[in-house]
Amino acid sequence: MVSTYRVAVLGARGVGKSAIVRQFLYNEFSEVCVPTTARRLYLPAVVMNGHVHDLQILDFPPISAFPVNTLQEWADVCCRGLRSVHAYILVYDICCFDSFEYVKTIRQQILETRVIGTSETPIIIVGNKRDLQQGRVIPRWNVSHLVRKTWKCGYVECSAKYNWHILLLFSELLKSVGCARCKHVHAALRFQGALRRNRCTIM
Repeated sequence: MVSTYRVAVLGARGVGKSAIVRQFLYNEFSEVCVPTTARRLYLPAVVMNGHVHDLQILDFPPISAFPVNTLQEWADVCCRGLRSVHAYILVYDICCFDSFEYVKTIRQQILETRVIGTSETPIIIVGNKRDLQQGRVIPRWNVSHLVRKTWKCGYVECSAKYNWHILLLFSELLKSVGCARCKHVHAALRFQGALRRNRCTIM
């Protein structure tokens, strides 16, 4: 039986949301930044450990606020489907403090406004542009400690430009949404090792 997971990708302008998705799906990266102005839907099938999982990846443009109810969600075409996903990927630029503050705000709004009974929807915080490490504005340990210990969210740093930890991010995603056949893998490094042996592919 094929499992289907809906995933929302959110973040401030220019943090590399679409670049992460396109690197994951097409193994490509463009130096030209084209702002996302409308919601985009991608429908890849992921094979992990010999089992197929359908993903519905919703790449959203920057939103001013998370919709507080279904009416508001569907009134704004850019927000449609945002409240009913199985997981959230919140992306920030490690070189931009404001983009982290945006993620911080959106995460809090998600927790406060999600449908009753779905408060445990996984949230993964992603620090993109690791290739620009010298321009980092918040020490990695500080962010990781806050996200993992206080927020109780997953945390991954990646580089969409160099395709670094992109597959690891989506492996962590599958584990976070309760992929039964992924639960036996406990460490991110073991995920990464499995990926190097081509156990996760895009169809």
